[in-house]
Amino acid sequence: MPDLALVIRDISEEMAQRPDRGAVADYIPELAGIDPNQFGIAVIDGEGQVFTGGDSETPFSIQSVSKVFTLTLALGMVGDRLWRRVGREPSGNPFNSIVQLERERGVPRNPFINAGAIAVTDLILSGHEPREALGEILRFLQFLAQDPTIAIDERVAASEKRTGFRNTALANYMKSFGVIENPVDYTLGVYFHHCAIAMNCRQLATAGRFLAHNGRNPATGHSVVSAERARRINAIMLTCGHYDGSGEFAYRVGLPGKSGVGGGILAVAPGKASIAVWAPGLDTAGNSHLGRVALEQLTQRMGWSVFGV
Repeated sequence: MPDLALVIRDISEEMAQRPDRGAVADYIPELAGIDPNQFGIAVIDGEGQVFTGGDSETPFSIQSVSKVFTLTLALGMVGDRLWRRVGREPSGNPFNSIVQLERERGVPRNPFINAGAIAVTDLILSGHEPREALGEILRFLQFLAQDPTIAIDERVAASEKRTGFRNTALANYMKSFGVIENPVDYTLGVYFHHCAIAMNCRQLATAGRFLAHNGRNPATGHSVVSAERARRINAIMLTCGHYDGSGEFAYRVGLPGKSGVGGGILAVAPGKASIAVWAPGLDTAGNSHLGRVALEQLTQRMGWSVFGV
């Protein structure tokens, strides 16, 4: 077995030198000024050893990576009844597309595109005040990451609210079909804020450990979800976690993963490791360019693809 520490070091050094870094998400003003020359990676193996490289301790806006955790929370609240509100199929369209939503009568294709995540957020909000629902999401992430200092970047949240016209349109369209039950402003407020949670690679890899170990955090022995539910969340991450770039990610990396336009990716090597990478520059599908390249190299060198070596 290759030495993981050396592999991480080599990948980090190579990513620091690469000129092809993608473009930052400039449609969110607070993300437009992020330095694209940054790269971080953290890997936590089954024994709890942490291997890091680059800017692994720099906090970044996790954006759509938060959707993994809101999906987990919502499934814990209502179980499979969730699937009455949102589908489980890849979209094949941009993450903020309204065309597909119109064709399918307001039911989002999966919980990881924006419309689907807004519907999941609305379900978590039901019966709560927005502040309570947001607090529950934040505490869940703090619990999983074993770090109570994780917080919301209020400037990013405000920036998204000011410019989130497409998300507002998606939410209102779903509201017209009864998919959104709460006031649209409440649901979007919670959604913008949980996307604006800031974490570093080490914290994010720690939070994702339960998905690599049959729903259980091996550090605490605590079962977060059942093994069956962990497998199903991983399946949706594999097929839908990178928007209309999900097939390319599966082809090149071969792991369940979820990206965010902040440049982060949480990836899961089942039974082996939880992985977080961050590089702010995005490809045309809105996924971290160097993050995907680094994960492809990691899975190749470690033989971690779920499809075999």
